[in-house]
Amino acid sequence: MIKQLSVAARMLLALSVLTGIVYPLVVTVLAQLCFHEQANGSLIVEDGVVRGSQLVGQAFDGPQFFWGRPSATTPPYNASASGGSNLGPTNPALAAAIRERAGRLGGDAPIPVDLVTASGSGLDPHISPAAARFQVARVASVRGIQEEALHALVEAHVEGRMWGFLGEPRVNVLELNLALARLR
Repeated sequence: MIKQLSVAARMLLALSVLTGIVYPLVVTVLAQLCFHEQANGSLIVEDGVVRGSQLVGQAFDGPQFFWGRPSATTPPYNASASGGSNLGPTNPALAAAIRERAGRLGGDAPIPVDLVTASGSGLDPHISPAAARFQVARVASVRGIQEEALHALVEAHVEGRMWGFLGEPRVNVLELNLALARLR
């Protein structure tokens, strides 16, 4: 029995070292070598200051900014509380939230759905090109910028499908707003 306990203890120690130290260390080194930017949070740095991450949405509330998707987290865009609202399509609370968001956006044009519905994570950093274009008139009016200039800025920030066929074209709201700040 002592022999079996000795073998079990050595196996426990060996597997603990392998899975608790060696494997995480190898994965960390490979991630830093092969995917350095992503492994460090895909941070956007300007003039030595971290402005945010390409992967996590941020709250932009002022009318002078392009707005992202509504966040389902509390408080909005709380990365430690990622998750959707879990409200189904027939839930009256979801319908009321969509009506309230649509009222805030106003206008006569059809509102892109991603401006009135939260994403599954509640932290989506992207909006559709249609959602960005929808906001051009408001942002141009508040900032006193020509709409044509803002349309060109939006088009310059449209990211295509991944590998040409996965997903939908999208606009990173943080990157767009940072570029907007550089216009002035």
